[in-house]
This record gives sequence, structure tokens and C-alpha cells, in this order.
Amino acid sequence: MRGTHERAQPRAPRRERRGRTVAALVAGAVLAGTGGVVWFAVGEGDDGPARGAAEASRRPSPKPTPQWDTSPRSIAALGDSITRGFDACGVLTDCPEVSWATGTDPGVGSLAQRMLKNPGRSSWNHARSGARMDDLPRQVSAAVSDRPDLVTVMVGANDACRDSTDLMTPAADFRSDFEKALRTLRRALPKTQVYVASVPDLKRLWSEGRQNPFGKQVWKLGICASMLSEPDALDKASVARRQQVYDRVVAYNSALKEVCGKDPRCRYDGGEVFRYRFSGKQLSPWDWFHPSKNGQERLAEMAYRRITAKEPVA
Repeated sequence: MRGTHERAQPRAPRRERRGRTVAALVAGAVLAGTGGVVWFAVGEGDDGPARGAAEASRRPSPKPTPQWDTSPRSIAALGDSITRGFDACGVLTDCPEVSWATGTDPGVGSLAQRMLKNPGRSSWNHARSGARMDDLPRQVSAAVSDRPDLVTVMVGANDACRDSTDLMTPAADFRSDFEKALRTLRRALPKTQVYVASVPDLKRLWSEGRQNPFGKQVWKLGICASMLSEPDALDKASVARRQQVYDRVVAYNSALKEVCGKDPRCRYDGGEVFRYRFSGKQLSPWDWFHPSKNGQERLAEMAYRRITAKEPVA
């Protein structure tokens, strides 16, 4: 107890007291040497780094992104008439031997021929002419039994190619069906890789094909009427109709990119098929709509580049 005339010493500022606490505890730790428990503490308000380190040690480490296998040993192809080689060899008939994905024609050099040692035994074509995106989940289910290392997807042109623009698949439904297909695949084959090709530019198809009188006559049979009907009409309504189809294809490709981008084992082609400046040489001489053998070869080249690249393209 202090005397009545003794003045109380003023208390040190809070920051100074905190510093003394740190110094005392650190000194105690040093004196403890290697025997017994050694404590380390910091004063009030200075625990940011220590707390951050402790919290970081408790957080689970992020899972590494799976490495993309540029040399798959088996391929299953999904999609529509393009992947079936429709009208590439004859009139109104599938020609899967020239398919860009799994074909056997050496003049095309399909993806399977470029990548697999035994394409005939380790590649399967489950595509269906006329298929739309809502058919993809069924095709995935069929491919699951093959247990492929790689699944290729090219579908969407038939969703935009309808008798009228009112019948085009809504973009939201297109996205939902694609998500469903990927979920179906992932539940059964979590490690299978997926290559997704963009939907071709149907407006480019109109621009190229309308230069051929025979092609325009064939289109009158009802091929992709939403885009190709009255190919020479340039009135306001016709221009708006074609633009509506173009915009819907762009929306489809955005959905493919975004949904695929959420799956670390899925690669989108970066819109390469959509941007490809094909000419009449790449179109079927029977309908001026589907790819010719040359067009199938170009599709195979694009897919091979994307799949064998070390890094994906945005």
C-alpha cells in the first residue's frame, strides 16, 4: 500500500503495455530453452498473421485441376447428322465412314484415325441424324456402356433449323438439356473427358449456299426453313428472321461454353467451328447444307488441334 504522499505512477499507453507483454512472453520462451513447453503469444490486436496461418492450416487444400489427357485410347461420338456424315457420300443417307469423329475413310482422317491405334475397336458413333439437344442425354446413356476415354459432342444446328423461328429450342431449354447430359455422364464416368464443338454459323451457310442455283432449289424442300427459306429475299422481315436464327445460335454457343467451363474435364472449341469461314467446297453437293467429305476433314482437323493442345482455349 502506497503512502499518502506517494504519487501513483502513470500507466503506460496501451500499445506500450502490449509490447511489454510480447517481450516478456518471448523472453520466457527463450529462457525455457528446449526443456518443457514453450509458449509464444502476441499482444492484443497483433494476432493477424498468426490467426491467418492457423485458419489456413485448418482449411482443406484445394483439389488440383485434373490434367487433360491429350492421348485418349477410346472415343465415343455424340451429336446429329453432321457427325453421322449425312449427305456426304450420297443423297439422303448417313455415311458414318466419313464422320469427322469416328470415320474410317482415310481421305477424311477422322479424329479416331488421328488419335487411336485401333479405331475400329475403340471408337463408337452414337450420333443420330435429326437429333436436337434434348436427345443428348439419351445418347450419353448409350455411350456409357462403352466406357470411352473421350466423348465428342456436336449438336445444336437442328435446334435452330426449324420450320419457323417460333419453333426454335429456347436457349434456356438448350442449356438445361446440356447440363442434364453432362450430369448423366459424370455420374457414370467421372473421369471421361469431353470435347464440345460449337454450333456452325447458319447465316454463313445461307450466304455461301445462296450463290448456287441448285442449292437454292434443294432448300425449297424445307431444309432449315428458319434460315434458308426464300434465300434471295432481302426485305426487312427476312433479314430480321435470319438475324433471329443467328442470335439463337450465338446463345446456344454461350451455353455450351459456360456449362462446359464448369467441368474441369470438358473442353469447348472456343467457337472455332462457328467462326470457320467455310466455302462451297466444304458443303455437300447434294443439299448444300451438310458438310462434304472436305468439310468433315476440316472438322476433324479443328477437333484434333483442340484436344491435343496442352492448354484449353477460352
